[in-house]
Amino acid sequence: MKSYIAKASEVQRKWYVVDAAGKPLGRVASQVASILRGKNKPTFTTNVDCGDFVIIINSEKVVLTGKKLDQKLMRKHSFYPGGLKETPYREVLIRKPEFAFEEAVRRMLPTGVLGRKMLTKLKVYRGADHGHAAQNPEVLELKY
Repeated sequence: MKSYIAKASEVQRKWYVVDAAGKPLGRVASQVASILRGKNKPTFTTNVDCGDFVIIINSEKVVLTGKKLDQKLMRKHSFYPGGLKETPYREVLIRKPEFAFEEAVRRMLPTGVLGRKMLTKLKVYRGADHGHAAQNPEVLELKY
């Protein structure tokens, strides 16, 4: 019996909508990363982008449990001496909640060309509106 290896041209992609209101950031991000990667499909192949498109709405209403809002920091470095900038997640979620989701999911995907290609299938929106109604996305209920 031979193993099945998926080809990029044969992958069937679906669109999903995830409502992040009131759900923990890390739990949503880990399940979305798994869907973007294609691990929910029986035809999963590690070296092929066989994942689906995911639309995240209400990203500003996400929840961080415990004291993470004040203690967890988003770190960025300019690669110059003394160039470390740290921002608490409370400010990040107020200013750019889309960026917080994209970073959380990006860090759960593989690094390199394939991971960057997978990340382009993630669409994050601040409110409940999105411009992808023509793709007929299915509502995806995440388990958390």
